[in-house]
Amino acid sequence: MAQNENGGFSASCVLMSFVVGGLLGAGVALLVAPKSGKETRQQLKELAEDVKGKAEGYIEQMKEQVSTVVEKGKDLLEEQKSILASAVEAGKEAYEKEKEKFAKD
Repeated sequence: MAQNENGGFSASCVLMSFVVGGLLGAGVALLVAPKSGKETRQQLKELAEDVKGKAEGYIEQMKEQVSTVVEKGKDLLEEQKSILASAVEAGKEAYEKEKEKFAKD
């Protein structure tokens, strides 16, 4: 599970844990319920399809969040590169000016 910077678990991890726990509990309840094998298999099939659908939705949501974070990271990187390039250019200009001062003396 992913922990946040405060050492606790993120809300999405906690929510996913509850969902998975609930689905596992429902699966166990189906297995121990007094029903015919055919009914139990049908319910397990429906439960599996439900879990698959929810997992696909959760995966898609995580992909979107990761994509957003990556884009923000790229933007930040470009901004920092621009700042660094400006600082290097200013340093070069200052060096050239000082070099010219000493060359005149």
